[in-house]
Amino acid sequence: MSPSFIPPRQVKIGDVAAIAGTTPRAIRHYHQIGLLPEPERGSDNRRRYGYEEMIRLLWIRKMADAGIALNDIRDAFADTAPVGADTDHDVTGILERLEETLVAQEEELQRQRTAVQSMRARGSRMGLLSDLVASRLDSLPEGSIRRADLDNLLVIERVFGPLGAALNATRYIALATNPGLQEESDRVDAAEEALDDTVAVDDPRVTQVAAERHAFDGMLNAAIEDSGLAAADEALVDAWDALHPADEVEPRRAPGSMSAFEVIGKMPYDFSPARLRCMELVDEMAVRESSAG
Repeated sequence: MSPSFIPPRQVKIGDVAAIAGTTPRAIRHYHQIGLLPEPERGSDNRRRYGYEEMIRLLWIRKMADAGIALNDIRDAFADTAPVGADTDHDVTGILERLEETLVAQEEELQRQRTAVQSMRARGSRMGLLSDLVASRLDSLPEGSIRRADLDNLLVIERVFGPLGAALNATRYIALATNPGLQEESDRVDAAEEALDDTVAVDDPRVTQVAAERHAFDGMLNAAIEDSGLAAADEALVDAWDALHPADEVEPRRAPGSMSAFEVIGKMPYDFSPARLRCMELVDEMAVRESSAG
């Protein structure tokens, strides 16, 4: 994998601001009011932000867009200060207070109220997703979609828009409805996570885990096809294309913001060189299999 395409583990304030759809000035304000813990500075005395800080910024932006005051968001995080801590219980109370103030408002406030009601109905974390994405998960048993899965969909929706996230939700639907697949997914995930910085790129375990991931992906794709989820995806794309012109397939960007390609290149995932090599091998296996077929 070319070094220029290896995502950094931490990024500068301007990059994380663009990824989260906010501004460096806003992030500095979040630091000042205690909404976002200030990260450590690098050797150049600049702040560096990782994946968990990005998740919290996405939370803050989505909740602020729904009309929740920054002070209320800060209060929701107050008792669970570590980044990534569970705040669902506190958020529910905030949403209840906010809804009372939205009832008498006009069109824009009605949009905010709808967003809040979605959060309350689906749970504050799933409610952060767009209706297109969350509606695909509504029929699943409560708790079958994990917190990390919802975080992933939140990131995917930010990068690729609601349609991209809705299509990726198919994976989690298949896992939630197939306990055996979920168990195998957990096993392969653990094997990949074990490819940390202590594992050399040419360690035999890298190739072994890549083969296991490739085999699992085949099992998952077969389950998706057999369950009818693949056909549902096709119908979803057709419905989306009918409602959206071709020039709106990619989410509209504000001036100066990043494209999806640029965001992917800046995403602060903590992947070791061994794990990146494993991912590269999985892609190579998929290409060879596709060519052979």
